[in-house]
Amino acid sequence: MDLLVKNGRVVDPAQKIDTVTDVVIRGGKVRSIGAANISDIPVFDAAGLIVAPGFFDMHVHLREPGTEEAETIESGGCAAVAGGFTAVAAMPNTKPPNDNPSITRHIVSEARRSSPARVFPIGAITKEQKGETLAEIGEMFEAGISGISDDGMPVMDARLFRRALEYARLFDMPVIQHCEDLHLSTAGVMHEGMYSTRLGLKGIPAAAEEIMVSRDLILAEMTRGKYHAAHLSTRRAVEMVRQAKACGLRVSAEGTPHHFTLTDAAVADYDTNAKMNPPLRSAGDVAALVEGIQDGTIDAIASDHAPHHINLKMLEFDRAPFGITGLETAVGLALTKLQVPVARLIELFSTNPQKIMKVPSWGLFQGSDADLTILDLNRAWAFDVNRSRSRSRNSPFHGWRLKGKAVATIVGGKVVYEDRP
Repeated sequence: MDLLVKNGRVVDPAQKIDTVTDVVIRGGKVRSIGAANISDIPVFDAAGLIVAPGFFDMHVHLREPGTEEAETIESGGCAAVAGGFTAVAAMPNTKPPNDNPSITRHIVSEARRSSPARVFPIGAITKEQKGETLAEIGEMFEAGISGISDDGMPVMDARLFRRALEYARLFDMPVIQHCEDLHLSTAGVMHEGMYSTRLGLKGIPAAAEEIMVSRDLILAEMTRGKYHAAHLSTRRAVEMVRQAKACGLRVSAEGTPHHFTLTDAAVADYDTNAKMNPPLRSAGDVAALVEGIQDGTIDAIASDHAPHHINLKMLEFDRAPFGITGLETAVGLALTKLQVPVARLIELFSTNPQKIMKVPSWGLFQGSDADLTILDLNRAWAFDVNRSRSRSRNSPFHGWRLKGKAVATIVGGKVVYEDRP
C-alpha cells in the first residue's frame, strides 16, 4: 500500500526522532521521513496527532485453536488494531497447546489469512505445558515462534528451567516466565491480604511471585540466558529485577495496565472481572510497579489479554477462571494513569517489546515495514465493553472515562483501523 502520513508529530526514540513532519509509504514500506510534496498517493492527515512505530503487545491469549468461542485469531487481531496494536505475541496455552511445529504453523497461517494485526506465536517451554519435558523448541523456532513460555503455568522444576534458558540461548529467544510458586498459591483466587480475609477467599501471597522471581534470576545469572518476567505485580519482585539489571543480567520484565491501575479492593464485591493471575495487589505494590515503569526497571507494557466466555465469568468467584480482556484498553489506561513522556510510552509499547522478542524490527526508518500507531493524546472517551471487537466481555474497565487514545492503526501501509470524530 502507498500512503502519505502528513503533518504528524513523528516520534521514534530508537531513531532519535521527535519532529512534526511527513512519512511517505510505498509498497507497504517506509520510503522517507521528511517534508513531502506528493500528489499521487492517498493522504492521512495526522495534524495534532502522534505518529509512532507500531505498538506491539507481547502478551496476548488468542485462544485458537481450541477455545474459539472466547476468541479467535481473527477477532483477537481486530481487537488488537482497535487498541492501537499492529502486532501481538500469542501465548501457547491453546487447546492443544502450541508445543510442536504443526500448531505453530497453523497459528502463523491463520494469522496471515485472517488477522489485521501481525501475530508472532510463542511456543511452550514444556510438552503439553506439564512442566516435565522440554517441548520441540528448535522445530517450533523453524516454524516461526518468537519466544517460549508456559504462561498460565510456571515451570516449577528448576533443573528443567535451567535447560530451557540454555537451549533458548541457541536461538537468542526470551524465556518468558509466569512467576508463581504453586506450593504457596495452591487454591488461591486473589491477593492474600486484608480483603481476602474480609471476603473469606483463599489468598495468593506476594511471596509466591517473589520466590519464583528470585530463583529464576539466579538461574539467569548462571546460564546467561535471556529471561523475561511476565506481568510483575509485587514490590519486591520489581526490586529484584532492578537489582538484577544493575548487575548486568539479560533480564527484562513487563507490567500490565490492570496491575498498575487497580488494587485488590476491586474484588470487594466479588466481581469476577477483577479476578486474574497474578492477582490485583496492594496499593504499595501498585506504586512500586508505577515507579518501575517510570525509572526503566519495567521494560514493556503488555495487556495479558485473556478472554473468557461470559458463562464462565458468571460462575462463583472461586470457580470462575482468571483473566480479563485488555487489548482495547491498554493504551488508554497507560495514557491516562502513567505520568511518562511520549517517547517513554513508545519504548514501553513498541521499541522495547521488539528488542525483547525474537522478531524483525520495525520503526520510523527507511525500508521498515510501514506499521504505525497514531495517537491522540487529548482524546476523551469511555470504554464500552459491549462494542468491543473481542468475542469476550470480561473487562473491569467498562464505562471508564479515559484521556488519550490510539485513533488509527496502520499495518503494511494499510489503515486497518480508524476512529476519529
